[in-house]
Amino acid sequence: MIHTIRYLAMTVFLLGTAALSGQRDNVPAKAKWGEELTEPAGTRITKTVAINKEGFYMLRQKNEGALANEQAFIEYYDREMQLRKSQQLELKYKGKRRDFEDVVMIGGELYLFTSFNNQAKKKNFLFYQKLSSRLQPSRNLVMISEVEAPNKAKEGSFNLVISSDSSKVLLYSQLPYQKRDPERFALNVFDNQMNKLWSRDIILPYTDQQFAIEDYRIDKEGNVYIMGVLYVDGVRERRRGRPNYQYIILAYTQQGEDVQEYHIALEDKFITDLAFRIGDDGNVVCAGFFSERGTYSVKGTCFFRLNASTKEIFNLSFKEFGFEFRTEFMRPGELRRASRAEAGDDTGREPELFRFSLDELVLRSDGGAVLVAEQYYVYERTYRYWDGTLRFEYFYNYNDIIVVNIQPDGGIEWATRIPKRQETVNDGGYYSSYAMSIVRDRLYFIFNDNSRNFSNEGNSRLYNFNGRNSIVALAELRKDGQLSMYPLFNNRDADIITRPKICKQIGSRRMMVYGEQGRQYRFAELEFD
Repeated sequence: MIHTIRYLAMTVFLLGTAALSGQRDNVPAKAKWGEELTEPAGTRITKTVAINKEGFYMLRQKNEGALANEQAFIEYYDREMQLRKSQQLELKYKGKRRDFEDVVMIGGELYLFTSFNNQAKKKNFLFYQKLSSRLQPSRNLVMISEVEAPNKAKEGSFNLVISSDSSKVLLYSQLPYQKRDPERFALNVFDNQMNKLWSRDIILPYTDQQFAIEDYRIDKEGNVYIMGVLYVDGVRERRRGRPNYQYIILAYTQQGEDVQEYHIALEDKFITDLAFRIGDDGNVVCAGFFSERGTYSVKGTCFFRLNASTKEIFNLSFKEFGFEFRTEFMRPGELRRASRAEAGDDTGREPELFRFSLDELVLRSDGGAVLVAEQYYVYERTYRYWDGTLRFEYFYNYNDIIVVNIQPDGGIEWATRIPKRQETVNDGGYYSSYAMSIVRDRLYFIFNDNSRNFSNEGNSRLYNFNGRNSIVALAELRKDGQLSMYPLFNNRDADIITRPKICKQIGSRRMMVYGEQGRQYRFAELEFD
């Protein structure tokens, strides 16, 4: 499959519809809902493709992952959130069916990407077609990449990354390899008209068991950066209480001719999560979390820069979260034990945050950064019936959000924890997690919540969102780290359940909100004060 990474586009458009009743006057945002719509049977909206001044494009898919019946639709909604165009994308070409990969906006035009596994040639081909104003794919099918495909199970994969200024496109292709063979991939760089600028096939000096690629990005000059984790002896676990891995950044500059490798590691600390962005000055900014105990918990932040000219790492710093922040929502017994461990300098028992996944790294204009992470984990329960058969249930947990404001020197200016509890069963967290908007000097988060969390004044208990008593909460985070929480609207009043993973910022003060219930769905514009 092809996966696309794109940076936030700040395009403003107005939506004029009636506001949903029941919203409090002091809430710093207002929701205006479009009409209720009915989706085709068996389909669902899977992502926001692009936004312009007149409306927005959405991708709809049917039986996602079931290639025999795979269908894809591109839909266009106007500023009133009414469906104006819906076009099923033809996946057959000269009698042969291709696999849908993605629809992406590049250089102001929509592109359909598809692939075809030619089993006779043992190759997997990637194609693009431009979409017309009527959303019809062009008859001109352009092949832009091919990878070896020994069989259907090993056909490689394609991934698109777009630079922050939308001027360059990276096509990252994972190449098939045998177990214990060196990791292999191909880089193809294009401009925003899909003209190829350079390409290179890469064979790393590490096997797939030793090295795991985690992220890749391209800057406005067409330079490519890849981040991965190198494991000692291919063992992906800690040994004797010490880290047995290190992060590596690979830099391919000068049209792939200049290759640099940077190693980031500490002797006694675990870097548990790391992200990087390319600043306007061309330097690479890296930030993430570290732990004293292992790879499942967080004690503080790590921060450093990579100078693109001198190839030097500078401003490397590791800062612990304060004790109060790490213990903010502990029960009294847990807090007493954590206090004793902290007082006794018992590193193995000192409190750390559990299972937080780094989602966002936002660069500040002064060289600092803002980290956004969410507590996420899945656990399984097994039940045995009377006849001996087993039933498995999977519990998806999307809980608290933490936001960390890091100064240019790596110090923590403030850290704030947004309380949230979302545990659902066997649904993949379909209605869980959050959506974020940056509005001037504030951050806003929306997520599904339990209404009882706003109706029990003085009660410190955090009630779980599980689809019942469902409202959408709004968290406002000011530039000094102060948090305010508001009930935004009731999902029942809107006749939907909001899907935060689909919601998206669509302007400097606006977010598109999407929700569905059965086959009914609707959009809203959320306008911030």
